[in-house]
Amino acid sequence: MSAPVVEAELQAWVDGCLPAARRAAVDAYLARHPDQAARLQAYRQQNAALRARYNPVLDEAVPAALAARPHGILWQAARAALAANGPWRHVAALALTLAGGAAGWWLHDIQAGGAAAPPALAGAARAQPTPARPGSASGGPAAQLAAADGPPTAEGQALARSAAVAHAVYSPEQRHPVEVGADQQQHLVTWLSKRLGAPLHPPQLGALGYTLIGGRLLPGQSGPVAQFMYDNAGGKRLTLYVSTEQRHNNSTAFRFAQEGQVGVFYWIDGRYGYALSGALDRTALARLADAVYVQLEPPG
Repeated sequence: MSAPVVEAELQAWVDGCLPAARRAAVDAYLARHPDQAARLQAYRQQNAALRARYNPVLDEAVPAALAARPHGILWQAARAALAANGPWRHVAALALTLAGGAAGWWLHDIQAGGAAAPPALAGAARAQPTPARPGSASGGPAAQLAAADGPPTAEGQALARSAAVAHAVYSPEQRHPVEVGADQQQHLVTWLSKRLGAPLHPPQLGALGYTLIGGRLLPGQSGPVAQFMYDNAGGKRLTLYVSTEQRHNNSTAFRFAQEGQVGVFYWIDGRYGYALSGALDRTALARLADAVYVQLEPPG
């Protein structure tokens, strides 16, 4: 009996990169599920429209003034992703669109001592001190990390940026917000833990009004990352982005970054990176980040 078809394989079918060994199974699945076949066909048509719209942009030189700014890095990365026509093509198209706006994709760490925002964004992202532990002015487990706080690291900023983009792309989804739902939580945890090579345990946030919807596997810089998604009774969504790609094994204090309506609390613990994202005010997100932190004991 062949393995069940999963969302990642359907997306690979859309991209034309599904392994030959799985094509017959996926084709049979789509023949039995015409609604899914129609959805994927719509994605293929969207891809064609994106290529027609943005391929000319790929041939343009990045303006010097844009390339010199942080969001110019994202512009160039998005162009490369579009050219590759890989699984991040939708993110790339979104990034290209936003990079041309007044704000761009600029994630500014509003941590005392952080880099200043570009002049055009100075009013949108102002430096503020970050407490030792989100939602708490006193010590606690996070205080040990805060004691060694320093300037924002490129690694931490990349973690926050990736988490914010993933939240912006997947949190609005209504029919397919996750690959594996919370009704299969044990399977979800086992699968993601195996793929990341680390024991993962999605925090329980019911006491703060948020329930686990499920999770998905995402591509990272050099390997897979995990995203867990939560929502509350009002429909607000929250995502926890977990990476095991932190090469320098430098623990960092909690930091806060803001991209448009999406706030991100993020921290690094050895090779593990965590980022909690949501369209919430900073105080509310801090309470949730604190609850997440105390439930994530150091792996090992």
